[in-house]
Amino acid sequence: MAETNTSKFPIYAVIVTVVFKLLFLLTHYIQEDAFITWRVAQNLLDYGVIGFNGDTKISASTTHLYVFVSYLFNLVFGKEHFIEPLLIFNSILFTIGTLLLSHLVLKNPWHKAIFIFLIGILPPAIKISILGMEYGILFFLEMILLYYGFHKGKKWVLTLLPVLIMFTRIDTVIFLGIIFLVDVFWNRKIRWNYIFGGILGVLCTVAFNWFYFGELVNNTITAKKLLYEQSFTFQQNVNYFLVSFGNFWGMLKVPGNFNPVTIIVLIFELLCFIYLVRQRQNRNYFLWIIFMFGWAKQIVFISQKSLFDWYYWVPQLLLFVPVLIFVLEQKVKRNLWLSLLIVLYILPMMAFQTIHSIATGNGEWNYRRTIGLFLNTYEKDKNQWILLEPAGYVPYFSGLKTIDEVGLVDKQIQGEIKKDKKNYWINTVKNRKPKYLLSYKNLYEGTNAEALYYQSHYKLLKEFRVKDHLNSDNKILEKIYHLKPSGTDYNLYIRID
Repeated sequence: MAETNTSKFPIYAVIVTVVFKLLFLLTHYIQEDAFITWRVAQNLLDYGVIGFNGDTKISASTTHLYVFVSYLFNLVFGKEHFIEPLLIFNSILFTIGTLLLSHLVLKNPWHKAIFIFLIGILPPAIKISILGMEYGILFFLEMILLYYGFHKGKKWVLTLLPVLIMFTRIDTVIFLGIIFLVDVFWNRKIRWNYIFGGILGVLCTVAFNWFYFGELVNNTITAKKLLYEQSFTFQQNVNYFLVSFGNFWGMLKVPGNFNPVTIIVLIFELLCFIYLVRQRQNRNYFLWIIFMFGWAKQIVFISQKSLFDWYYWVPQLLLFVPVLIFVLEQKVKRNLWLSLLIVLYILPMMAFQTIHSIATGNGEWNYRRTIGLFLNTYEKDKNQWILLEPAGYVPYFSGLKTIDEVGLVDKQIQGEIKKDKKNYWINTVKNRKPKYLLSYKNLYEGTNAEALYYQSHYKLLKEFRVKDHLNSDNKILEKIYHLKPSGTDYNLYIRID
């Protein structure tokens, strides 16, 4: 069937996919870091300052554009009701992005519709849509750039979109750079509008950081590098890669350094890509872009020991695109190929994500959020400080001023890390005397000076245990909670002097 402008199948697929994925809102699985961005947005609303603790400026969020979008949703819907509309908005934008991607790589409207739905229910797509991170907007902007800028040739898109993309995440320079390299190699010419847009994007992002925050890159990058940076031998790097790579290419995070599912999928993705680009179609231009970007992004981030799985969501999806195209365009036994793909991979992946979302949503929303709600009720003075890690749910729902272990939301702790990395936690407690400490471990254990200090100046206020939140009236949910318990045991301490 030839592509026609009148076909509504892909549009219907967008609607069905969005509605289907909204069921995942019921799991309450929202990424911890989303609450950092939303607190920054609310800090802007309350204090007129992009920060985390009152009128102190700090780029605590990894994304500037999403902070402003979250600010608008808070403004329109209110702090109590903005989350669901924003998650729906993210899901709609991401799914429209898959529609634009389908226009770039497929011709048959039915194929596009199936492509949109199948890619939309893969684990990374569900997480991009529902977990509250900035990747729904980012994917939408990236696909607009490819479709309207490089497919339709809109010069204003080539100039404006790199600015918006860079302002969403600074690491998108990898995506923009891969597009430039493929475009120059493919067309043997330079698009100066795009060059100008890229330069403008870098300048706008860096200038905003410098003039507003007094730094060239986001504080989140500086903080993570400062705390997590380590020296590895060659053998340690090899071992690290072997342990880590299986978590990213296969869409399924499993422990250990051998994941046969990941290896099979990786090989199949490569074979499908090679098969498609040998057909010498115009879409090869876009296949090269998305496939090279997928590999480049994953290799760069794995080499930098970046284990946060959200860095890999978009590359995971883009690397899987050739598989879907290959299966959809089979002329012999297409239904068999498609059925095998759905039964052996798509449905198991979705089932895994469903269980993961239910269990993790329980551990985050029903457990970790409880700690914040307890503190919100217990401590009425919101100018009191708490030292903890991570800085998402508990600070957001408690409303307390926050020092996080990494220094994402508070720069002063970075000074302690620079002075004495081994003892920075206890030194921060002694110097700043936060009223509350939330720790993974029992601070009273041992007979050393640290334990004695905690025993003298802090008392245990409350214990929070994951096992206490694994019950449900629904027996199926309870089995899932016990199958994959999510969360960390905490001890909450309060200063007594």
